[in-house]
Amino acid sequence: MNNQAEHKEAGISRREFMTRTALLGSLALTYPATVLAQRRLTNDKKTPINWQGEAIWQTLAAVQEVLFPAAENVPGAKDIGATIYLHNAIENPNADGEDKDFILRGIGWLNGMTQQHHKKPFIQLSAVQQDEIIQLIVKSRAGRNWVSMLLTYTLEALLADPVYGGNKDEAGWKWLQHQPGYPTPGADKTWDKLLQRRYV
Repeated sequence: MNNQAEHKEAGISRREFMTRTALLGSLALTYPATVLAQRRLTNDKKTPINWQGEAIWQTLAAVQEVLFPAAENVPGAKDIGATIYLHNAIENPNADGEDKDFILRGIGWLNGMTQQHHKKPFIQLSAVQQDEIIQLIVKSRAGRNWVSMLLTYTLEALLADPVYGGNKDEAGWKWLQHQPGYPTPGADKTWDKLLQRRYV
């Protein structure tokens, strides 16, 4: 994956938009994900109503909890709506197609490892076992890149405006004692809506 050439299509990508506009973006840059080629997804509006109940998303939610656990006076991945943000980001028709493909492939690697070591899928492991599996998976380059990408999306959820689905109840901003600028973007001013208007 790192050997792929970097290509960018005309316009601004989701990642570029978030980098330019996310508050405290410099924090997210301390956890860089693999740079992937930008590719538009085909518009598929058949999103499952109960997507959070699917094993794929339950697994990603569990991984995000391992990567960004809650502590006293510290919001965890669930508290900031990290999985909702991730879902909104990679299921968006204008999102980075390779990000989605890579993240979903990673679930297969993860569950393959948990079956090998514990004969169970990741979501059925104890918190200690889940942490141990994550420690194992990051020993490979692909595993490190996968975890890094999920951590980057989780940090975006912590820092971005709640209009994108993360930073639930501004939990990330409150924890960091950050006062956002005003006015904040409305639902019609998100990166994908602005991109659609630019090329209509």
